[in-house]
Amino acid sequence: MPHVPSPDAPERPAEPAGGALLDDLGVTMGGGGARAAYQVGFLKSLSKRFPDLAPPYVTGVSAGAINAALIASHHGSFQQAAEELVGLWSRLTVEDVFRVDTASLTKNILSWVRQLLSGGRGGMPRVRGLVDTEPLRRYLTEVLHAVGGEMTGIRYNLERGRLKAVAISTSSYSTGQSITWVQGQGIREWERPQRRARLTTLTVEHVMASAALPLFFPAVQLENAWYGDGGIRLTAPLSPALHLGARRILAISTRYARSDAEADQPTIYGYPPPAQVVGVLMNAIFLDLLDTDAIRLERLNQLLEALPEQKRLGLRPVRLLIMRPSTDLGRLAHTYEPRLPRAFRFLTRGLGTRQTRSPDFLSLILFQQDYLRRLIEIGEADGDARAAEIDAFLTSTD
Repeated sequence: MPHVPSPDAPERPAEPAGGALLDDLGVTMGGGGARAAYQVGFLKSLSKRFPDLAPPYVTGVSAGAINAALIASHHGSFQQAAEELVGLWSRLTVEDVFRVDTASLTKNILSWVRQLLSGGRGGMPRVRGLVDTEPLRRYLTEVLHAVGGEMTGIRYNLERGRLKAVAISTSSYSTGQSITWVQGQGIREWERPQRRARLTTLTVEHVMASAALPLFFPAVQLENAWYGDGGIRLTAPLSPALHLGARRILAISTRYARSDAEADQPTIYGYPPPAQVVGVLMNAIFLDLLDTDAIRLERLNQLLEALPEQKRLGLRPVRLLIMRPSTDLGRLAHTYEPRLPRAFRFLTRGLGTRQTRSPDFLSLILFQQDYLRRLIEIGEADGDARAAEIDAFLTSTD
């Protein structure tokens, strides 16, 4: 008997032209640490209307690499992958990301102090990060179903034709370059000033490296070099999707777009504490560059559209839609900070997170279940609110 939809069921838009696979669609997920839970909420919203969507190009940087890796490696439908991401982030705790017990934090802090006071003398053990992220490595190995470190689901989806390529960006501490690691079919490596692509078989270590917040998380060794957070040197966050072949890009940012009045309103009074300085720095590294890259792309599109096709040198306009939070996620973090583990809360408050009304630095590391679940709710609500715009973007054949 054919299935008859309930009259109360939400109307589902037509699947994109060409079926569930949009040949030119790239999904790009930016950085932002714990803020990446917002992306999950948006993906949940999107999957309710396009449960069988199969984006052929998936790219991620920093914590967005975690979401990109699961979407690219999941064996089930897009909706099932989104639901699994919701479960992953909803269950996540600070203890699942890094060790927060007093003994571990004290040991790492004392190691930093000894290194600073050593005057560069040899023989001192090198400090690799303020916290130990081995719990995150174990957690990702489990949820990404890695075999020998390899995310075998990516190879499976490539062979089935559900995926064309996936890219995860890192920053090389050894050379200072931005390195994008790519696994795909028919993809060529590219090279730009201070930016290179390398074909590889993606592993959990690539995700760990991309998400390694500078100084706070330890660097990760890939091949013969050391790598950290991909947002540090990735000056063109949209470029990996473009190089892979995407001609329409859905980018999910975790940066709240403040109004002019909000931007001019101070979040601190008096001398800025370390947490405020680090927060501004982290925003500049992980969140602001996507907007700059989007402006460049829009201007290039305008230029191409003004030129006759024979003078475009083979270039074509690229459609872009950016999703961003309707709520300031940094300011929201202030509400959830008191529930952090005591030893870790003591450390963050020592950096001045309670002296600012918008602790952006704290929002990057606030892997607290109630905060993460709230971000998922906001992401889903934002996706629902812009459903008509998103659906038109995906279903248009222009």
